[in-house]
Amino acid sequence: MNILYEDNHLIAVEKPVNIPVQGDESKDTSLFDMVKEDIKVRYQKPGAVYLGLLHRLDRPVGGAILFAKTSKAASRVSDLIRRQQMDKTYLAVVRGIPPERAGTLEHYLWKDRQKNEVYVRKPGTEGAKHALLTYETLAQHNGLALVRIQLLTGRSHQIRVQFAETGCPLYGDQKYGSSVNKPGEQIALWSARIGLTHPVKREPLEVLSSPPKEYPWNQFGQAAFSFLD
Repeated sequence: MNILYEDNHLIAVEKPVNIPVQGDESKDTSLFDMVKEDIKVRYQKPGAVYLGLLHRLDRPVGGAILFAKTSKAASRVSDLIRRQQMDKTYLAVVRGIPPERAGTLEHYLWKDRQKNEVYVRKPGTEGAKHALLTYETLAQHNGLALVRIQLLTGRSHQIRVQFAETGCPLYGDQKYGSSVNKPGEQIALWSARIGLTHPVKREPLEVLSSPPKEYPWNQFGQAAFSFLD
């Protein structure tokens, strides 16, 4: 397990791709349980280990994810998230070139919970939630584009659905880009940065994670691995 940051209150790890953040119907071991077990073993805790789930990443997505080690930290970070004061930056490789080098995507998303699929709907549709993100195209190569995304709302499958709606589905996304992606391709979406004010120390905290140096990330030189430049 790659631990990106840890203190008495928080732990941030790099989520491997294709591992669920929390238990689901697959019954596969979840990242949540893995982190709890890691803490229990490393600190030789005899009893139950507290771990607070603060946010989620889709199963095929990798990168930085933050957990709370105390209920106080969990409550305070959850409040930051509600007030949209935790910054989440993602990297993605999309098929096609976004119409603008940098811009804002705004949609209303409705989730079919039985199918676990999200659709764009007209504003005012019952159950549709406002979804907002900003993006910047960092590099282009051979029909692919590397984009840096600032997530302003945390809707289910938000990045995947919004870019598919613009005609630039994410590389490897079988759910929202099946017409251009081949079975077996790994979705190219990575949680690259989490920024927030530490809930106890009240200091700025930044957690960084770089995508793997493999296709398609390695098609853009160092752009995918120096995303804060």
